[in-house]
Amino acid sequence: RDDDDINDVASMAGVNLEESARILATNSDLVGTQIQSCKDEPFLAAIPLHKRILEIAKKLGIADVPAEVVTFISHATQNRLKTVIEKVTMITQHRVESYKDDDWYEQSTDVRSQFKFFEQLERLEKQRKDEQEREILLKAAKSRSRQEDPEQARLKQKAKEVSR
Repeated sequence: RDDDDINDVASMAGVNLEESARILATNSDLVGTQIQSCKDEPFLAAIPLHKRILEIAKKLGIADVPAEVVTFISHATQNRLKTVIEKVTMITQHRVESYKDDDWYEQSTDVRSQFKFFEQLERLEKQRKDEQEREILLKAAKSRSRQEDPEQARLKQKAKEVSR
């Protein structure tokens, strides 16, 4: 008798087996029954969808389409749309996340600073070309050659305009 009490795990845990069996017996009428919390409604409008399915079926040589097909296609459309929306939501969350402050990520390229650098290079190059052109014009304006070349005259005129 003492050995049975030591080896009886249920009594050591404080579980009354007779009471548990009685509770399970009273709720046994619920076992095997299906409980549905809401009505199974199609996602898409049934009548226009059925008409469209019938049009496609007639082209393929099918005369009649059961209502279950309409319900099935409606549920499949709902499931597919739900999946697409979940994926788009996940993509937008990834786009919003910023990894600049994360120590585990290292920035390999910074496109904005590269663009700024190239714009600055272009400005400096343009400035250098403008300076060279100005020097050429000033040299042409200062030169006093005996023969009056039409190109030389044009350069002198342009130099005067630039100096103004």
